[in-house]
Amino acid sequence: MKAGLEYCYDEEEISLMKLNAVENSKLYDSIDNSDLDKQHEVLCEILGSVGDGVWIAKHFCFDNGKNIFIGNNFTGNFNLTILDIKEVYIGDNVMIGPNTTITTVGHPLSPKKRRGHLAQASTIRIGNDVWLGANVTILPGVTIGNNVVIGAGAVVTKDIPDNSLAVGVPARVVKEIENDL
Repeated sequence: MKAGLEYCYDEEEISLMKLNAVENSKLYDSIDNSDLDKQHEVLCEILGSVGDGVWIAKHFCFDNGKNIFIGNNFTGNFNLTILDIKEVYIGDNVMIGPNTTITTVGHPLSPKKRRGHLAQASTIRIGNDVWLGANVTILPGVTIGNNVVIGAGAVVTKDIPDNSLAVGVPARVVKEIENDL
């Protein structure tokens, strides 16, 4: 699993990791919305790393937590799901719209392997100054460059280069964005 090879997703170690993540998600969601210091403190405990100015709305779900690395000035809106069997790196100044799913996990095409509860995971990287619109899905192994906007409802199946607007299912680049920094 850690090497990116196929693994059985209901093995005891993985099941325990996911149960721990569910408990940590409940803990985070139980914090009063106005207690930003406590939210940041708990995020620092349950995630791999957390920068300054990080805010994640209620109903934040994840598979592990320790494989999520978030930079500075991050906003994750309601119902953010990050399936972090492998690492998810999120840069600085990133905004994620509601009901977004970032998943490092995929399953085989073979029905025999699916019946065997096999999965495979690949790292996801999201650059700086990125905005993911509402209901975006990011699939395993994708790298999103810097200064990128992903339109609402897009399904990102391939890498998106710097300074791009990508939309659709599957997401495709439709416009270059000026980097005015």
